Amino acid sequence: MRSAQLVMYDEDYRRILQVIQRLVRDANAKGVFVVDRNGQLIGEAGELRGIDTTSLASLTAGCIAATGGLAKLVGEEDFPVHFHQGQRDNLHITLVSSRTILVVVFDDRSSLGLVRLRVKKAGAELAKVFEELQKKTDQEQAKGNTPFAEITDDDIDNLFSS
Repeated sequence: MRSAQLVMYDEDYRRILQVIQRLVRDANAKGVFVVDRNGQLIGEAGELRGIDTTSLASLTAGCIAATGGLAKLVGEEDFPVHFHQGQRDNLHITLVSSRTILVVVFDDRSSLGLVRLRVKKAGAELAKVFEELQKKTDQEQAKGNTPFAEITDDDIDNLFSS
């Protein structure tokens, strides 16, 4: 498992947004969220307003962690797809890479079959984006080039003192 923090630049973020905006449209979803396994929201698209995205991201990561434990108990590596059906809204949660989770919120304007079909394509695109992002991060770290390399402890102290 990789421990290095990914560094995402604007062009990477735009590619992610493009994929999830298309997924909202193609799956007729209410909202799509990309979350990392640490519970940080990476991107969102759709019509959901007023939702607590911080809680959504952290609870999604917790759900993935909990079901990962269940998977190991029964001899599986992971459960990559989760579906939660509600009276009004449904959640489709998919692992798209070792560190990234795709959450689709949809209602009766769509169907589980359509969502699964569209998520398969979007998930593959997102996995490719994150794979390329990881390669760029690894290359930059190997060269010693990180956006934070030139920041010293004194710089941080100066920033927060005064």
